[in-house]
Amino acid sequence: MTTVPQMEVTISYLEMLERPNNLLLHSPQGKKTSLIRAYKPTVSFYRYLYNTIGEPWLWWERRTLSDDELSQIIQDENVEIYVLYYDGVPAGYAELDRRKQSEIDLAYMGLIPDFIGQKLGPYLLSSIIDIAWSYEPTRLTVNTCSLDHPKALSVYQKCGFNIYDRNVKMIDDPKHNDL
Repeated sequence: MTTVPQMEVTISYLEMLERPNNLLLHSPQGKKTSLIRAYKPTVSFYRYLYNTIGEPWLWWERRTLSDDELSQIIQDENVEIYVLYYDGVPAGYAELDRRKQSEIDLAYMGLIPDFIGQKLGPYLLSSIIDIAWSYEPTRLTVNTCSLDHPKALSVYQKCGFNIYDRNVKMIDDPKHNDL
């Protein structure tokens, strides 16, 4: 029996208790973008986004789900997937989970690696925060970990999220899973 190597991960849990005033709701200068909700996206399209965006950051949780399990989540009427397009090409996505009464979780958000560094991340995050607050929740949450982009935590904080908890855990190294 082969043992999967372990790795230490620090998870930061963040929350926002009111709509911020400093959102960047205009596309970065010179960028031709559109943010479109994908209503009941196909599993294959979702997996393309999740796998392409998440690969550098070792996103693995959704890869372990069967197509049926994943479909039940992403096609739930209270889960919203928004795709950011740049010049007509998918550049990133964000997923709002509204299944919990009066609380919304920003379950996933990221950019396809080709689009990192073009100021699209703060724009996408601000737009998603604005959409989330349109539902008037009492709380908006997100978490990030030490495997995510090095600027993820600071971008969340600049947009108005505050850390309310942090923990360290050992996980099986996703690079050694058969995903």
